[in-house]
Amino acid sequence: MPLQKGRSRKTVGSNIRTMVHEYEGSGTIGASHPASKKKAVKQAVAIALTKAGKSRKLRMTESRG
Repeated sequence: MPLQKGRSRKTVGSNIRTMVHEYEGSGTIGASHPASKKKAVKQAVAIALTKAGKSRKLRMTESRG
């Protein structure tokens, strides 16, 4: 399933869920094969934030206040 376009928190969360669900079914996220589910989730977060045009570092500073 293609990822949704958008910058909102809801869209990013939906894209992460989609990629993790894909990993659980096929064992891959895109062309990569993460060794564990934890690594797959981290990679899904990075991909979703990149697609939304946000960096992880920026996202973490926004949530702190």
